[in-house]
Amino acid sequence: MNDRAGRRRARRLAIGTAVVLALAGMNGPWLYRFSTEKYHQYKINKPEYKAANGKWEIIDFPEEYRQNTIHAALLRTGKVLLVAGSGNNQDNFDAKKFDTRIWDPVKGTIKKVPTPADLFCTGHTQLANGNLLIAGGTKRYEKLKGDVTKAGGLMIVHNENPDKPITLPAGTKFTGKENGKTFVSKDPVLVPRAKKVFDKATGRFLRNDPGLGRIYVEAQKRGKKHETGTQDNYRVHGLKGADAKNTYGIAQKLALDKKDFQGIRDAFEFDPIAEKYIKVDPMKEARWYPTLTTLSDGKILSVSGLDDIGQLVPGKNEVFDPQTKKWTYTDKVRQFPTYPALFLMQNGKVFYSGSNAGYGPDNVGRDPGVWDVDTNKFAKIPGLSDPKLMETSGTVLLPPAQDEKYMVIGGGGVGESQQSSEKTRIVDLKDDDPRFVDGPSLDKGTRYPNASILPDDSVLISGGSEDYRGRSDSNIFEARIYDTEKNDLRRVADPLVGRNYHSGSILLPDGRVMFFGSDSLYGDKANTKPGKFEQRIEIYTPPYLYGSGDQPSLSGGPQTIERGGTGTFTSSDASKIQKVRLIRPSAATHVTDVDQRSIALDFKASGDKLTVTMPKNRNLVQAGWYMLFVTDDRGTPSKAQWVKVP
Repeated sequence: MNDRAGRRRARRLAIGTAVVLALAGMNGPWLYRFSTEKYHQYKINKPEYKAANGKWEIIDFPEEYRQNTIHAALLRTGKVLLVAGSGNNQDNFDAKKFDTRIWDPVKGTIKKVPTPADLFCTGHTQLANGNLLIAGGTKRYEKLKGDVTKAGGLMIVHNENPDKPITLPAGTKFTGKENGKTFVSKDPVLVPRAKKVFDKATGRFLRNDPGLGRIYVEAQKRGKKHETGTQDNYRVHGLKGADAKNTYGIAQKLALDKKDFQGIRDAFEFDPIAEKYIKVDPMKEARWYPTLTTLSDGKILSVSGLDDIGQLVPGKNEVFDPQTKKWTYTDKVRQFPTYPALFLMQNGKVFYSGSNAGYGPDNVGRDPGVWDVDTNKFAKIPGLSDPKLMETSGTVLLPPAQDEKYMVIGGGGVGESQQSSEKTRIVDLKDDDPRFVDGPSLDKGTRYPNASILPDDSVLISGGSEDYRGRSDSNIFEARIYDTEKNDLRRVADPLVGRNYHSGSILLPDGRVMFFGSDSLYGDKANTKPGKFEQRIEIYTPPYLYGSGDQPSLSGGPQTIERGGTGTFTSSDASKIQKVRLIRPSAATHVTDVDQRSIALDFKASGDKLTVTMPKNRNLVQAGWYMLFVTDDRGTPSKAQWVKVP
């Protein structure tokens, strides 16, 4: 090489080096992030890390199968029912585009299912026959103040006739006697007959207490001048004679204020074998955000929700009989906020943890306690920390269910409050004088925490946000496993997807946990961009599936085991089994899952045979299908066998 060529080469190398150094200077943070991310991926995929912390992975469905999943339930086929309804999307609602999917987590297949109504913000629970009962949903989306063009609100229709009820059709007009303004009903209303009241001592007739019907009415015309400011009596158009005399309306302020969501009465059973919805009799009350809870006699209690005029159902609770497929009111009223966390206790009473989704007065039905549905007596339980921060908290019946200990996790202030709680609270209902005590704290105040019971008696707690609906970019990318024996929370691998409002988690039959949904109010820290619904499904594989060796085997055995009866299964690992758990499949929405429970079964091992004994208490072991897991001496659970308890 001559000197001139050598000098040119040296110059090119110098320029190249300078460019690289300049680019490195300008992009230093990017290069650092790139190398940091590569190291993070390397670290979380190391076998020893996964064995200690587990691993997350995203299941991204093909675009045509994605939906805004609001509800999810594990079916007895091992598939997962994913329900969106209109998916918190007004355009879908207007177009009557209601979605349901069935996902097979083993085969990875996805199927669309025709959805008969807007099952958005419905209630659901597992039935004894393996079907899923679904009741309620959306009749009307909320209208914010400024979007309301016609004054409207609640009209109470009175019927003073003790001899007969009266039905007013949709479109009935009501004109105020003082204000002279006319309003029109949106739906028909049945007003029951008046009740005759007699003096208990003398039997003398005292008065008629009018029957009452509630109906939503709107002004005939748009504009502020059609609002009313005070209570008025209203004449009902179209009535004659005694009906006109005995029937009238009373309404408070009818205004252009915000109008809340309205519920529907529709109810369905979802058949996991036919994979279709089956219509059953509608509820007595329309409900949006109701809770469904199985009672001691196998009937289903339906509680709370917003009704067909957007008002909180006024404490009128009802039960569904799976045999007759009909609904009846309970004898007495008791009011709770929407999506109250209600669990059947071993004595047949119902425990209310105080967790709820929010709609309802801040001073009615908020205290936790034990409810005797038959007598309507309610015994409050003291000691709850952060009692004003219970909205959007999670509640889980800690395993095993026989201990009857509950954990209440996180929560926030009423409505769109920025406040949130980092507390966990634990109550032992078997104590002679039960009261809440604080458990281990979370790192941050947490709304919308998801909690799933695991087969080894631990609880996975993940996600949530510090602020209302993830506002101000406050999603919490953290997960913890709660050790029920040590009363300890241990940080594990961080989730990849933020989860807040409209999210949930489901334990799968192979011991993994799936997460769905999330509906952030905003998409940026400054709260200037609208949020986007999270459609991705995420799976967490717990540490126990990354230990040495395979999952213990479990096969054979009866498909049905009576309470108090036994069933014998085959396992080559029978001598190593430490625990047998019967876990009820989840039905989750809005961080509310009152179905999940893990029941300890007594067992004996002989050779490769494992004989399990079912507890006798029908309130502990409700009729239905369960996942039967065995866990070995390494803490590794088997894949589940499905068992029916009649």
